[in-house]
Amino acid sequence: MLWMKWKMGVDSLRGRRRRLPCSLWFLLLFAAGGLLLFIHQRDLSEMVQQQYPGVKLGNTPRQSRETLSTQERERGKSDNYQDHQATEAIISSPIPPMQFPHFEKSKQTATPGSREQSRQTPTPVSREQDITSLHVSKRHRKLLKTSPPVHHNSKSDSLPSSSSSSSSSSLSASLSSSSVVPPSASGSFTPDKWKKLVSIQEARRQLMKEMCAKYKSSISKTITGHHVRNLFVEDKYKLLYCQVPKAGCSNWKRTLMVLAGKAPNAQSIKHDTVHDGHHLRELNSFDRKGIMHRLESYTKVIFVREPLERMVSAYRDKFENPNNYYHSMFGKPIISKYRVNPSLEALKTGNGVTFKEFVQYLLDVHRPVGMDIHWDQANQLCNPCLIDYDFIGKFENMDEESNFLLRLIGAPPNVKLPNFKDRNPADKRTSTQITEKYFSQVSTLERQRIYDFYYTDYLMFNYTKPFKDLY
Repeated sequence: MLWMKWKMGVDSLRGRRRRLPCSLWFLLLFAAGGLLLFIHQRDLSEMVQQQYPGVKLGNTPRQSRETLSTQERERGKSDNYQDHQATEAIISSPIPPMQFPHFEKSKQTATPGSREQSRQTPTPVSREQDITSLHVSKRHRKLLKTSPPVHHNSKSDSLPSSSSSSSSSSLSASLSSSSVVPPSASGSFTPDKWKKLVSIQEARRQLMKEMCAKYKSSISKTITGHHVRNLFVEDKYKLLYCQVPKAGCSNWKRTLMVLAGKAPNAQSIKHDTVHDGHHLRELNSFDRKGIMHRLESYTKVIFVREPLERMVSAYRDKFENPNNYYHSMFGKPIISKYRVNPSLEALKTGNGVTFKEFVQYLLDVHRPVGMDIHWDQANQLCNPCLIDYDFIGKFENMDEESNFLLRLIGAPPNVKLPNFKDRNPADKRTSTQITEKYFSQVSTLERQRIYDFYYTDYLMFNYTKPFKDLY
């Protein structure tokens, strides 16, 4: 019996020895797994540190993403808080924007330079950028292409593009080689002044070509009757004039009538006769062959004006003075949509549209009434990227440049552009100071968006931005 007990004790000790190595193996395997998990987590932490310096890996993936998102938002605000706020204000504005500029994503620092230098060396822009993901910056401001689709009424209305080759008018060639003052202009210009005006025209035409190549390269190259609807024809001196209202338009039409022999002098022609007398023929009234012949051989002229100054001039003329047509056609719907609690009298007459209401109408993509020629963009009225204009004049230097053009085409010495103001003569001409006064009535954001609305004109016709707080 004693022997059996001793044998059972020995067998029990042997069983414990056999189970002891299994426990050790289990502990070793558990320790190895923990070590691998620690190494993996450490590598993941180092990877996050490399991509997002200063960010610690959270306890869960959800916490990590929230931490990174918060850090990124804070970094964006610290980089350019004001521009970020301006972008969000534009996107959340109750008035839908007409257009926004493109911005390049490159973070390359721009070198200081003038506005003219930035126009001449624009940076390529991706068309597929989403406006909500763009970072607004003074260095990254680019133009959004806003060309409307080309409307083709019929196949017969379609015309080839206007060529700038040897088939173009002779004025371009004479400007390029004109170093001597013509005898007919000897009493008006010195040789130095003549050369200066010639070089100014060459620079403007060159800038126009560069801007069109940059921003309008994708538009249709086919000219239709719609594109030449604002061009007036004077066959005797072979002149095509594109009207830009509020930029000397009425006086230029008077001068065309004098050149055509339909009036002895411009001063005797009344305003209604100019615009409603049908004494001048529009280019789109000719057939296809007649249109192309004149585009290729006539002198094509456009006169422009500082865009915001022209817009204020149009508002003052049409809404601050008696005008049954504009008060009824535009005033009534503008007051109805943008004025809070309008009076029955205002809704009935359309009188008293405020400048702020006019700005709201202009910026609204869902306007209650369409655009008008008096405040539409000059590049939309005259299509300078389709029609190769030989002469680009400016309202700000109208007397000298109009006289220069008349001498170039060989007009009689006594023919000059009149400078009188036949509508509302008691009103002062719209100036830079008056323009600033009107724009002080609207918000900074609205000023910025109106500038954006006319931004193509500012680029193509080389006008500087009118307010310092614009980007």
